Amino acid sequence: MDRRLEAGLEAGEAKPRGEEAGSGRRLYFVDNIRSFVIVQVVVLHAAVTYSGLGMWYYQEAAALEPLTALSFGIIQSFIQAYSLGLLFLVAGYFVPASFRRKGGARFLRDRAVRLGVPALIYMLMINPAILYYVTSLSAPNPTPAPTPGGFYLGYILGLQFLGGSGPMWFAIALLVFSTAFAAARLLRGDQEKKDEEAAEGTEGPEGAGDDAKLPDHRDVIKLILVIAAAAFAIRLVQPIGTAVLNMQLSFFASYVALFVVGIAARRRRWLARIPYPFGIVWLKAALVGGTAFWLALFLFGIGPEGDISMINGGLYWQSAAYALWEAFFCVGVCLGIVVVFRERFNSGGRLPRFMADNSFAVYFFHPVILILVTAALRGFAWHPLAKFAVAAAVAVPLCFVASELVLRRIPLLKEVL
Repeated sequence: MDRRLEAGLEAGEAKPRGEEAGSGRRLYFVDNIRSFVIVQVVVLHAAVTYSGLGMWYYQEAAALEPLTALSFGIIQSFIQAYSLGLLFLVAGYFVPASFRRKGGARFLRDRAVRLGVPALIYMLMINPAILYYVTSLSAPNPTPAPTPGGFYLGYILGLQFLGGSGPMWFAIALLVFSTAFAAARLLRGDQEKKDEEAAEGTEGPEGAGDDAKLPDHRDVIKLILVIAAAAFAIRLVQPIGTAVLNMQLSFFASYVALFVVGIAARRRRWLARIPYPFGIVWLKAALVGGTAFWLALFLFGIGPEGDISMINGGLYWQSAAYALWEAFFCVGVCLGIVVVFRERFNSGGRLPRFMADNSFAVYFFHPVILILVTAALRGFAWHPLAKFAVAAAVAVPLCFVASELVLRRIPLLKEVL
């Protein structure tokens, strides 16, 4: 098998026709989910640029009107709540079969190359270039910009690169999660392998995977409560807006939980078997009930003069309520997206395949494109929401075109992106 296609099996990328990791079927809808979520990530970072809410390289400071701030708050909160968690769910889905097929040593080696190498390239090359550009962009005219060599030397010697993973924190976290899975599997030994082979090796119409119990509403509620409780606890010491080596631990409760759910889903074929009406019920609940919940929280939970610090973390009811909303919205939307894409967007035409092939490269390189686009719009005195819409509409297609025509043709990068 071609090395890129084999690597794609691990990450849930486009697969050779008729081939899915361990089952003989291709999951087009999983490819399309990944592409959709990565587009959402680009949109999210475009919103941060003009809202000033959140952490991003380049932001345009502006005093936002209440309705504008509310609009950005909805866009960013809602995308943040589910997007990366859904990527971890999809990533976890492909881990068991990849480990069983390759064995522990090769699994870890391939993961280190597939995830670690792009992260290192970003940390040592892309991130310092962005920081230098943004520093030069924002420096006052009388202040000379530092020389590139001096800036890079300070970046390396000052150990800034350790927290310079940018969006590639996801790859580092996934590498850590995958290593933990491999360690657990090796410790459990042959019995775990036999259990997985029994579940994954008989996935035909009458296979064991089809006989496994499907999650019911009580299981979903339990998952929501576990994620909410864990997020609330984490935010007592790591509130929203803080990071450790670029890892925003305040959001990791859903990431870890959904990665584990993805592993369980693979063995039981949940993504293929969850009933469409079941997923739609939770999607509607998340969109309707979740929106009402969010608006009520920000109507009654914001402190004097718009203070939202109590939502970010601490022993406050607002923090607990936000953690519960976030978990509820995340799980509901993830369930809904899975069944909607499985039933409505389960095809592999030219455009979906193009997007699937380039999605990881877009995720890797989109900060460069987005910052160049937003910097080009600096001189336009438009409403922040209008600038956000234009920046997102321009940056998203540019990212995919740049990936296809430039990035994935570079010798080193084409092996790992």
